[in-house]
Amino acid sequence: MTIELSFCKMVFFENYVISTINEGEVVSQEKSNLQTQVLMDHFKDRPFVYITHRINSYSVDPTIYFETSKFSALAGFVVVSKEKPGIKNAIYEKAFLNKPFEIFEDLEDAILWADNLCNMKKKLGY
Repeated sequence: MTIELSFCKMVFFENYVISTINEGEVVSQEKSNLQTQVLMDHFKDRPFVYITHRINSYSVDPTIYFETSKFSALAGFVVVSKEKPGIKNAIYEKAFLNKPFEIFEDLEDAILWADNLCNMKKKLGY
């Protein structure tokens, strides 16, 4: 299933969502709240991983992660980027999120990590 908001596209899978933010966007708390509502409606209480596929250039207000950390179904967060500025930004953002947070250059590696994390949480009775 795919959902498009004015600033992003989200593609949903069993254990994760892949989000692609549009070029030039600034991800604010308001935009993050919109995404969170869509994620809550889809995943309910099932653990999932949010994968942001950073193929476009955009900005994120890192303080949004304080609220994102409170989302109990969010098992982990992944940034996929091949660009040095994107990786550098992700390292900085990681300090603001109180969830497992990984950075990959390859989307397939991110998906494997997401599936493994969610399957482990399910086995533990999340």
